[in-house]
Amino acid sequence: MPSTPDIQAVRQYLLELQDSITTALRQSDGGAGFRQDSWERPDGGGGRTRVMEGGMVFEQCCINYSHVFGNALPPSASAQRPELAGRRFQAMGVSLVCHPQNPYVPSSHLNVRFFIAEKDGADPVWWFGGGFDLTPYYGFMEDVIHWHRNARAACAPFGDDLYPRFKRWCDDYFFIRHRNEPRGIGGLFFDDFDQGGFEQAFGLVRSVGDHYLTGYIPIVNRRWAKIYGDRERAFQKYRRGRYVEFNLVQDRGTLFGLQSGGRTESILASMPPEVSWRYDYRPEPGTPEAELYEHFLVVRDWIEEPEQGAD
Repeated sequence: MPSTPDIQAVRQYLLELQDSITTALRQSDGGAGFRQDSWERPDGGGGRTRVMEGGMVFEQCCINYSHVFGNALPPSASAQRPELAGRRFQAMGVSLVCHPQNPYVPSSHLNVRFFIAEKDGADPVWWFGGGFDLTPYYGFMEDVIHWHRNARAACAPFGDDLYPRFKRWCDDYFFIRHRNEPRGIGGLFFDDFDQGGFEQAFGLVRSVGDHYLTGYIPIVNRRWAKIYGDRERAFQKYRRGRYVEFNLVQDRGTLFGLQSGGRTESILASMPPEVSWRYDYRPEPGTPEAELYEHFLVVRDWIEEPEQGAD
């Protein structure tokens, strides 16, 4: 099994992925473009951050590419692999979050990343991680089924076991422990992945990255023009608060970026631009807001569900 990774090939793919997603989201929005900031990390490496604000469809989108390195893995990375503490490392990835204007369009998240930890006199240890997930504010069964079928298609060429495995991992990871509820309806999540050697693992990561747009853009196109009012907008802002809570309290990617000395503006550009919190809010029974909690913020096998939901 080949174990020597092609770091340059990973880097090239990630840069091309950022470019292709940038182009697709700009075309889907039809309004605002992306601002780009290139940055350098004092301890080694850097990246480029692209942010769209105030678009016709997207209130804010952030697409980050980063490639950083250092003399020791930060605690958020070595906590799962304590035997690697103290090794020098390289980490590179693309991470994006889209927050739409229309409450009927879900927020979405993608991350694909590569780590390599090295030590003189020892073989390098490398792995891939990433996935994508969807955070709706109003539930549409058609959208959820499409999202999960697309996720299954991304994994299918690499083994029938991967989609159910990565779906469970996503359900577990994007669960807001202090709220005892899922962040959204899930998707795929994996980490420490080197199954089948470098070429096989890299192929899976490319497939996941390439399937993000085929999962998200059809949902955006179906929902972005749907009429909404103050009630839907208020609920969207309230639910966005859950996104903030998860990212700041639990997310390993956010913690890694901050602990490794990454660019704070780029790391926190994933946050939604307008958010609200309400004390002990509970939606009225029988409303679309209540339906989100009762029928969508639950762990289930979405692919086998009948295609029905709120219109």
